[in-house]
Amino acid sequence: MEGAVYLLCAATALACALLLVRGYRRSGSRLLLWCGLFFFALSVENVVLFVDMVVVPEIDLLSARRAVGLGGVAVLLYGLVWESR
Repeated sequence: MEGAVYLLCAATALACALLLVRGYRRSGSRLLLWCGLFFFALSVENVVLFVDMVVVPEIDLLSARRAVGLGGVAVLLYGLVWESR
């Protein structure tokens, strides 16, 4: 059951990412692109969480999950700082 929750979270984050990128393509607002990339990273993080907890629970992928999350936050922070200029 918990595996389904991880996959549903990944699907939701991916849907948000796709909608944000589609909005970027229509409007050209680069902040939408940065947010879309952030949600894509969240989706990847949830997939890695699913693999960590359900597929191979004997292998600890905590550092990989944190690296993906940190990368997503770094992309969003970069976009927020540079688009506010």
